[in-house]
Amino acid sequence: MEWGNIISGKRLGMETLYENNNSDRSTFQRDYDRLIFSAPFRRLQNKTQVFPLPGSIFVHNRLTHSLEVACVGRSLGNGISRRLTRMYPELKDTLISETGNIVSAACLAHDMGNPPFGHSGEKAISAYFTEGKGQALKEQLQQVPAWWTDIINFEGNANAFRLLAHKFLGRRDGGFAMTYSTLASIAKYPYSSVYAEGRHKFGFFDSDAAAFERIATELGMIRLSAPGEPLKYTRYPFVWLVEAADDICYLLMDLEDAHKLRLIPTEQTKELMLAFLSDEERAHAQSICSMVSDANEQVSYLRSKLIGMLIQECTDVFIQNEHPILDGTFQGSLIKHINETPKEAYNHLSKISIERIYKSKEVLDVELAGFRIISTLLELMTDAVLNPEREYSKLLINRVSSQYEINGPDIYTKVLAVLDYISGMTDVYALDIYRKINGNSLPAV
Repeated sequence: MEWGNIISGKRLGMETLYENNNSDRSTFQRDYDRLIFSAPFRRLQNKTQVFPLPGSIFVHNRLTHSLEVACVGRSLGNGISRRLTRMYPELKDTLISETGNIVSAACLAHDMGNPPFGHSGEKAISAYFTEGKGQALKEQLQQVPAWWTDIINFEGNANAFRLLAHKFLGRRDGGFAMTYSTLASIAKYPYSSVYAEGRHKFGFFDSDAAAFERIATELGMIRLSAPGEPLKYTRYPFVWLVEAADDICYLLMDLEDAHKLRLIPTEQTKELMLAFLSDEERAHAQSICSMVSDANEQVSYLRSKLIGMLIQECTDVFIQNEHPILDGTFQGSLIKHINETPKEAYNHLSKISIERIYKSKEVLDVELAGFRIISTLLELMTDAVLNPEREYSKLLINRVSSQYEINGPDIYTKVLAVLDYISGMTDVYALDIYRKINGNSLPAV
């Protein structure tokens, strides 16, 4: 791949249409704005990031997390475009200057495909088909290998691409009609689910493979699979920046939330953060912290300092590995290649977070509840769309939005319609439907 021709403002579904853009906003800024004003993005405000929502202490949800990731992604993208333009002056008049806008838009969208209740929702969907009653559908779904692997490896990243690119009933071609570059920047795993190999990671459903192929071809992404085989590509370069922005934000913000919830004491929180810094930087940071007595303010300062430092570290790694990134041979995330001191601190914080945050009682309670809610909704809705003639099925189906293809031509389309419906729910809506279906709640009169 080459910097001069890997960016395209072409919009999915609008390739042959002229879109008059007389505003001061660039095409890629319009991607960002289109996402901000969308209903699926707004619904992220009521989807769990890690901790239960809401409480007396307002921790992060998927929406605030996505906005913060977009801020970091914009800084990473702008830094990369400035560095590349200095290195290659001939890029000055190309779209490389839009890198920050592309990356920030992709960051906004990176979690839009996640079901309710965080990663527990993803696990519940996969488990229903591998361990639950959904196993009975295996023979029918294996008519096409990718159909079955799509379902049993349900992946929020692939679902984000589907949400943005799929033509749902009554909607326009190309879904959100996003630019090719923004859509490619979301795909952390640019390959079919048949290559997931039990890791639950892939980039697009079989139903959307043709759209992804069109995008990849236009952008010059390197194809690894032979013609006729399921699609497999190397990553689009900006994916590394979206991933880095997410890596920087989620660990530090989860730590800050855990501190506010008193899961990790102030001194330990500060020590975990100060470990990222050199001796000189550490002394300076401690002197700043000594000027304020509020513990939350001290932690906020350290968090902001670390974000700035990690943005610089990841920018350096990207530029140093420019050629392996372009030829598709770079391995691992950018954060895994930063300097030794911050890398050791990051790995240590990851370990502590697993033990003290992600396995905390509060988090596990959300995951347990979410697993049961998602599993129950899946069982009832799947049975309804496969047996629509039953009276109870008719009641359930009438609750589903008309945009979903519950009367699709095959079992794969019908099951995906159920997943579209459930994955689009907020935590509160999923809980409300669950209670009503179980007769534990009635509408207010």
